[in-house]
Amino acid sequence: MTKQIAQPTKLSKEAKAYIKQHIPHHEPVLSQKGEVIKVCWPDLSGNELKYVEDCVKTGWVSSMGKYVSLFEQRFAEYCGAKYSVSVTNGTHAIHLALAALGIGEGDEVIIPTFTMIATANVIKYLGATPVFVDARSDTWNIDETKIEEVITSKTKAIIVVHIYGHPCEMDTIMEIAKKHNLWVIEDAAEAHGAMYHGHRIGAIGDIGCFSMYANKVITTGEGGIVVTNNSDLHRLMYKLHNHAFDDEIHFWHEYLGYNYRLTNLQAALGCAQVERIDELIGARRRNAQLYMKSLSYTQGIQFPVELPGIFNTYWMFGFVLTDEFPMTRDELRDFLADYGIETRTFFIPMHMQPIYFKKEYIGAFPISDFLCKNGLYLPSSSSLTTEKIEYICSKIMLAAQKQKK
Repeated sequence: MTKQIAQPTKLSKEAKAYIKQHIPHHEPVLSQKGEVIKVCWPDLSGNELKYVEDCVKTGWVSSMGKYVSLFEQRFAEYCGAKYSVSVTNGTHAIHLALAALGIGEGDEVIIPTFTMIATANVIKYLGATPVFVDARSDTWNIDETKIEEVITSKTKAIIVVHIYGHPCEMDTIMEIAKKHNLWVIEDAAEAHGAMYHGHRIGAIGDIGCFSMYANKVITTGEGGIVVTNNSDLHRLMYKLHNHAFDDEIHFWHEYLGYNYRLTNLQAALGCAQVERIDELIGARRRNAQLYMKSLSYTQGIQFPVELPGIFNTYWMFGFVLTDEFPMTRDELRDFLADYGIETRTFFIPMHMQPIYFKKEYIGAFPISDFLCKNGLYLPSSSSLTTEKIEYICSKIMLAAQKQKK
């Protein structure tokens, strides 16, 4: 018998033809003639180095140390939550939340199809099935009016994703969850500090999950955190994230646990970042306002929104091109790359991913299809200067003057 490694998922010709219409053709090659403006980089200009040096000098560099508990306390307080558990990354944050809720084989979890792959994958890790819902055309978040259509007797939870910093319609979603006795997990990887009618996201649902990756509003390099107001869930998640060690007998395990502990070094970064979180969010919002002001007279661009009662953090400044713009999304990315400007496309939705694709998904999620084909985001770092934003906008306006092919 020949040994074999894991093989990629194959798609039919019909599936490939459908998906090819929407996904990016390639990644543009950035010009190296002048300065390259990256799509995002962290701002570590506060006490980050001071706190990390303290970890090194005192020897507390692993998952024990004062900064871990301090980071958890400060971030929970910021979110308006009673409890939190820091973890190794945002993917593990959602995985830990689902595991604590007992999600497993045969269960279904509703998620938006327009999201990053981690949201779906963690459901599969536990043997459950992700069920997809299309996006709204204005906020690009899960369309709450379509959630009840896909609820079955197997549905156990809803994961909402606050896309690019704009909160989902939480009042309606929480009412649906209460009506059908479902858990609500907030995937807030992109929305640190966003607010929904006066409440910070993350502490509205049963569990809020955050990523602390380097491009997020605040970062620990890698890392993540879960927040909750449920003491039972907090105790269980804390146990599970540390191999589910027993409180009295150390090498005794009554649960399947995980090694998801954040290091004191990473938490030290997090403490310094939380100290400046409002400043960093303010910079992202300033970026968005400058972009929209500069491009306000450019035809063919659909800007992100901020609905009444919402505080959008504009984690990344994204927009959607319409037919009025003379270039396709991919052509504009190539055009900007020639000037050293890096961009990113919007997510390729879950229903197009080879590992989740089904024939019946063709045409079933039109808004997400449109966003995938036409959306991109621009450099959005908190430390981005006004001059660089004006330079980027000048090149977009130049592209808008080109003759349509």
